[in-house]
Order: sequence, then C-alpha cells, then structure tokens
Amino acid sequence: MTIAIESFQRAAVPRVDQHRLWQSLMDLARLGATAKGGVNRQAMTELDRQARDLFIQWCRAEGCEIRIDAIGNLFARRPGSDPQAAAVMTGSHIDTQPTGGKFDGCYGVMAGLEVLRSLNQHGIQTRAPIEVVVWSNEEGCRFAPCMMGSGVFTGQLELDEMLARCDADGVSVAEALQAIGYAGSDAVSPDQVQAYFEAHIEQGPILEDRDTTIGVVLGALGQKWFDLVLTGVEAHAGPTPMHLRKDALLGAAELVQAVNRIAETNQPDARGTVGYLNVHPGSRNVIPGRVEMSIDLRHLCPERLEAMVADVRLAVAEVAQRRGLGQRLTPTADFAPQPFAEPCIEAVRDAARELGLSHMDIVSGAGHDAIFVGRIAPAAMIFVPCEGGISHNEIENASAEHLAAGCDVLLRAMLRAAGVVES
Repeated sequence: MTIAIESFQRAAVPRVDQHRLWQSLMDLARLGATAKGGVNRQAMTELDRQARDLFIQWCRAEGCEIRIDAIGNLFARRPGSDPQAAAVMTGSHIDTQPTGGKFDGCYGVMAGLEVLRSLNQHGIQTRAPIEVVVWSNEEGCRFAPCMMGSGVFTGQLELDEMLARCDADGVSVAEALQAIGYAGSDAVSPDQVQAYFEAHIEQGPILEDRDTTIGVVLGALGQKWFDLVLTGVEAHAGPTPMHLRKDALLGAAELVQAVNRIAETNQPDARGTVGYLNVHPGSRNVIPGRVEMSIDLRHLCPERLEAMVADVRLAVAEVAQRRGLGQRLTPTADFAPQPFAEPCIEAVRDAARELGLSHMDIVSGAGHDAIFVGRIAPAAMIFVPCEGGISHNEIENASAEHLAAGCDVLLRAMLRAAGVVES
C-alpha cells in the first residue's frame, strides 16, 4: 500500500490549543487516579468503561461517527470530502499499568482528539476522513498479550483466541467486554487505513538528554526473548574448593556480561538485557546449583538481531562447557523489527522543521500499537520527551509545551496525508 502525500498551504495550518490538550489529559487522568499522582485504569474494567464513555462524549461533541469492533477497539471518524478515500488514522490506548502514569498511551488518544477539535475550530475540511482510535488492551497487564486490540485489527492475533483469554480471576476478555458494554459488532476494515500516525511520550531518556523536542521515529526494534536454565551442582560453600565447583550463578554472571557486551558491539540501536534471575537453592552457604534467567535482545536491523542471537548461543555454549554446567535456552518471544514508512516519517520530519522544532531521528525500543498497524498500512510515530525517561510509573511526567509541540506535528503530518479542501 502506498500513501498519497498531499500539498497544502502550510502557513494556514493552525496551532493546537495547548491548554485544551493538557486539560483533556488531566480530566482523563481523574478516572483511576492514584494517591501518588498516577493512574490505575486497567483494560476492560469499570474505570476503563468510564474513560471510553468520556472519549465518546468528547468525540460526539465534535460530530464524529463512533464505531466499536469485536475486540473493543473504539473508532471516532470525522468525514472527509471524498467518501471513497481511506482514512488517515491516529490514536493509541487509554488502559494503564496498575501503577501507570497520565501520559503513556493517553497522550496519543488525546492528541488525536485535539486534532479533531482544532480542525473543527478552524473550519478545515480534509479530503480523506480523519479517524482517532482507542486500541483495546494495549498494556496486557490484566489480559495477555499486550497490543491485543491492534493485533486483532491487523490480523496478527486471532479474535476468538483473544476473546477466550482470561485474567487472574478467570474472567475472559469476551465476558469483560460484555460487562462494560464494549463488545462491539461494527466491521472496521484495516484496508480502509491510508496512513497511521501515533504520538507518544518517548518512555526513554534520549530526547531529554539531547534537549530535543521531537523524536522522528524510524521504526521499532525487533525483539528476541529467551529463558535460560543453567544447571550445576549444589555443594557446601566451605569444603568445596573453587576449582572443583560447578557454580550455576557464576556462569550466569558471565552471561549477563556477555549479553551486555554483545549489545554494546552491535550499536547503534542494539539492546541486551537480563532482567530476571532465580537462584536455587538461595542459601548463603550453598553453591548455587541452578539458575533461571531471562535474555532480551533487540535491534532495528533483522540481520544484526539474528547475529546477536547467534553470539548469545555461542556464549551460552562456551560458558556451560567451561564451567561444567548443563544449559537449556528456550525462545519465548519473537517480534520482527518494524521499520516505519518513509513518506510518513518524512511528513513528521517536515512538520517539525516547518514549526522550527528541534528534532532528531530515533528508534522505539518499546512495543506500540503502531508496530502492528505498520504491517498493514504506512505508519510513523512522533515522540516527545518525558521527565527522566520514566514511564510505567506513577511519577511519569511530560511538559505541556512538549505535548502541544508533538500534537502540532501530528496535525500537520495528518493534513499532509489527508489533503486539505481549499475553501
């Protein structure tokens, strides 16, 4: 699929209302507000219903058509002058982590709402429809997997399988959607998406560190996850000489270093993380006989990612042989790198340049709905800084100025894709 980038009078594009955007975010954040200033509004709960209802109320006030599909994705459509044109879409999610913040996901939805409001306020008619989507269950903390709504919409995940997924209390997705009144039946075709733009806080420290306002996102890192079990021999810490030990934790420590070294030698854009260790038997005077650990590898280039995997496999084999350990390396997740569409990237970059905003190319190390949508339609993302790079945390914060700047870029990029009907 290709994207038709339209020309229009850039000087006539208005700026968004910074105060209105901020107020929308704060109003939404009241639903599930926590004592520490964050938000706990998990997918398909009563609080999620209230947030969805509020979004619909706002969008209907702007004259939008509302549709809800079978996985609970929520679409607000502003018609264009060409009824046959595919929509230019934006959005994100409004479900949060249990100790989430005000901006992750919510900013992308409220930025889309602000685009609708700005277009209406200034009487701008687009050729293609503008559509704002609230993706269902992006976080995946109540129902696994994450990015469920966009995965079903794009055909990456099976609808029936996702509807059958249950939370810790045995409640299924289907039951939860029915309970909150968002078990939709509208058919929304992914073929009717001309382009997709998603605004998001960076969730990392790079933009703030570089004192840069806009991140022009080139794509999302591919991910390869593994569980590794190293098996040695438990033995008494006193009587067992160092050279006769089969210490599983010592092998694990060497592999933590190896994972980081492999990532460091595959820059730029490589990531390597060991985020989980379980040491058995966990006694201070017993040599560890078994360690379970996770390995998370990421890169934007598929070939480099595969090379990192090969290097990790070699490191595991070498350490296990040298330390006399058994080893079992099991793949647990495999997400291909997702480059975004060059015309959409250029629309974002041009908008930042026209607005005189500092900007830089950047990659996304986290999962976003744009990754799935980018597999069926041209897509791009817009990052703005977040304080300290902190996200998935109640202290998550972003400035009103940066949020408005990202929304200004979003508005211009969407107009470039949708086309403006000259009055």
